[in-house]
Amino acid sequence: MSETVSSEQVVAAVQRVGGTLVEKEAHLTMLDQQMGDGDLGITLSKIGHALQEFAATTPVDGDIGKWMGKAGMAANKAGSSSFGTLLATALMRGGRAVSGKDELTAADVAAILAAADTGVQERGKAQPGDKTVIDALHPASEAFTAALDAGKSLREAGLAALEAAEAGRDRVTPLRSQVGRASWVGERTEGKVDPGCEALVVMLRAILE
Repeated sequence: MSETVSSEQVVAAVQRVGGTLVEKEAHLTMLDQQMGDGDLGITLSKIGHALQEFAATTPVDGDIGKWMGKAGMAANKAGSSSFGTLLATALMRGGRAVSGKDELTAADVAAILAAADTGVQERGKAQPGDKTVIDALHPASEAFTAALDAGKSLREAGLAALEAAEAGRDRVTPLRSQVGRASWVGERTEGKVDPGCEALVVMLRAILE
């Protein structure tokens, strides 16, 4: 029997992500202060509260894709920043990939990740190696699909995605940021953890809990 993810599990995952973003506010703020204007933790905490409220009050009504799109709009409204826009884009593009579905297969989850990856690259005008969230998201998406192709379970594929995201974050930590506000700081970003990568890692970890 093939594994599926129910709408209730999707809602619970979004609630966990929201809670984690609130919980990690100080940690993400500290990382962002070393790289940019220091507001990432505050922005993502606002988004976290908004996602928790959205998940608690908005029924899925048989369409996970449409629900994810609405979650993206709620995130964008709560935290209108560059990263907030990217997170909203990931949710909306991911939702569009599974429009009309009331439960998700492993392949659907892979499609969500791939659509989110493409959307964030297009919206952020960045690519792997620029030291942005994409350096965690892109390898996570690829690792998830590769694990499924190798016959791994949904859980194993998720763990492979998390491991790839952590490795991607660590791989670009020595580099200089090339895109966005962090790029203005120049060589001072070398050796610093990219806060966007770290945010993606903590969100993936929350989803897998």
